[in-house]
Amino acid sequence: MSKRGNSPAACWTNTLVAQCGHLEIGGKDFYLDLLFYYLRLRSFVMVELKTTEFKPEHAGKLNFYLSAADDLLRHSQDNPTIGILLCRDKNRVVVEYALRNMHQPIGVAEYQLSKALPESLKGSLPTVEQLEAELKAMEMQERDEKPHSK
Repeated sequence: MSKRGNSPAACWTNTLVAQCGHLEIGGKDFYLDLLFYYLRLRSFVMVELKTTEFKPEHAGKLNFYLSAADDLLRHSQDNPTIGILLCRDKNRVVVEYALRNMHQPIGVAEYQLSKALPESLKGSLPTVEQLEAELKAMEMQERDEKPHSK
C-alpha cells in the first residue's frame, strides 16, 4: 500500500454519510449535524456542533443519538458509533462529570474561529461574522420551534 493509502486523510475519503442527517425515533424526527463512516475503524462517527459553551445536556443528547444510530444504522460487523461534540468553549470539570457514567465513546472539544482567511478564498466564502450570525439565527429558530412547557 502506498504512503498516501496509509494516511489519515486517505481513510476519511468518501466517508460523509449525511449532512444534517435524519433519524426517526419513536415517531419523532431528529436531525444530526454530521454523520461520517470511518472506514479504518468500521464505525460511524457523529459530530454535533454547538455555538455555545459545553452544557451537560449536550452530552445527553449526543448519547441519545449514538444509541439510536447504533440500533438503526450500525451493522453487526461495525464497531460502536463514536460521538464528537464541538463546542465554542468547555469547562473540563463540567465535561468530566457529564461524561463520567456514559458508556458510549464520546469526545468533547473546543473550536476556534479564525479571523484570517486566505485572499484567494475571501470572495467565495462567508465571513466569520456572517457564519456566526447565521448560526445564531438557526439557534433562535430552534429555540422558537421547541414546545413551551406550562
